[in-house]
Amino acid sequence: MQDIKGNVAFITGGSKGIGYGIAEVLLAEGVNVVVTSRSQTNADAAAKTLTENSSTSAKAIGVKADVRYMLDQEEAVKKCIEVFGKLDYMIANAGLGHYENIIDLTDTQWKEVIDTNLTGVFYSIKASVEALKKSKGYFISISSLAGTNFFGKGSAYNASKFGVTGFTQAVMLDLREHDIKVSTIMPGSVASHFNGNTPDSSDAWKIQPEDIGELVADVFKINPRTLPSKIEVRPSRPDLK
Repeated sequence: MQDIKGNVAFITGGSKGIGYGIAEVLLAEGVNVVVTSRSQTNADAAAKTLTENSSTSAKAIGVKADVRYMLDQEEAVKKCIEVFGKLDYMIANAGLGHYENIIDLTDTQWKEVIDTNLTGVFYSIKASVEALKKSKGYFISISSLAGTNFFGKGSAYNASKFGVTGFTQAVMLDLREHDIKVSTIMPGSVASHFNGNTPDSSDAWKIQPEDIGELVADVFKINPRTLPSKIEVRPSRPDLK
C-alpha cells in the first residue's frame, strides 16, 4: 500500500455531496485538498469546515471555478499549485441532472448537462495533465451506473455519463505512457445533495458520500503496478422502505 500523506488532491464540485465526502476522507489520510464550487462563499465554507474537522494537519482550500469553462479550470489548478506546490490527484466530480422526456427536454437543459458532466471532465484533465505528468499522478472521474444503464427521461444524463465512462477509459490508454493512472468510479444510488436533494434517514440504505471517499483513497493507495480502471459500486441491499 502506498502512503498518500502529504499529497495534494483537487476535487471539482467538492463543497457538498460526493465531492465533500471524498475531501473528508482524503484529509483524514493527510492529503491536502482543493475543493471547487461555482460559489466562492460555498467553496470557502466547505474548506473551512473540512480543515477544522480534520484529524490531521492536512488543509483544505476553496476555489471558485465552473467546470463548464476551460479558463476557470486552468486558473483553479494554477491556484492549487501556488498554494501547495504540486498536484497529485485530480477528481472530476462536479455534475448535475435534468430528467425530462425527450419531448420536453430543452436545448438549454441538454447543454447544461453535457457541458457540466462531460465537457467539464475534458476541461479538468486538460487543465491538470501537465501537473499530473510531473507528479506521476492520478485522474479519477466520477461517472455513474447511468453510464452503462439507460432509463426513461434520462437521455441527457445518460448521454453525459455514457460519455464520461468512454472518455475516461480512452484517456486511461492515452496517459499510461506518461505514468498517469486514470480510473472512473460509477456509483449507483448515493445519499447526496445531487440536484437539490437533502439527505435524511430515508437515505440510510444508499451509498454514503464517505463510502466513495474511502474507495478513492483505497485506489490511490493500491500498488502502482495495478490499475483499477473502471469501478462499479452500488448499495449492497435495495431500498427496504
